[in-house]
Amino acid sequence: MKLSKLKNQDFQMIYDLMENSFPSDEYRVYEEQKALLNNPKYSIYVLYDKSQQIKAFIAAWEFAEFGYIEHFAVNPEYRNGGIGAAMLREFISQSDKLFCLEVEPPTTQIANRRISFYKRNDFYLNDYPYMQPPMSKGKKSIPLCIMTSGQNINQEMFSKIKETLYTEVYNIK
Repeated sequence: MKLSKLKNQDFQMIYDLMENSFPSDEYRVYEEQKALLNNPKYSIYVLYDKSQQIKAFIAAWEFAEFGYIEHFAVNPEYRNGGIGAAMLREFISQSDKLFCLEVEPPTTQIANRRISFYKRNDFYLNDYPYMQPPMSKGKKSIPLCIMTSGQNINQEMFSKIKETLYTEVYNIK
């Protein structure tokens, strides 16, 4: 499986997939999302098919002590075929860092299915209260949970992750 960095001309396809895969409070407005491509800590990794259509993507941040998967989505045409799990494993294997991601609390069937997917792929649900700040002006804060790759984290590491996400990703100083 070959993951490629996003070709800038394909950003619209990524944004369309984002809009179709996430609630509107979980991604930025178009201009703000596209502007992140100029941030050296942020990258979008894409799995293309033979005709250069997007099968799936992972949008991630890389920090000194850990990585953060902000968005991960599989094109609906390719879902339930194992592509998501294979892509996630390939992405995580390219670094020796801890990775974290945000998930909705396990209160709905879809949230439980998503958490189960990540657990099957060696992520651990951490039981610390967490609120995702608004992604853009006019968007809402969302109560979420933090999952981490390979292990649960202690309170100290959770605080470090939360502080980094708040300052670097959500621009809360």
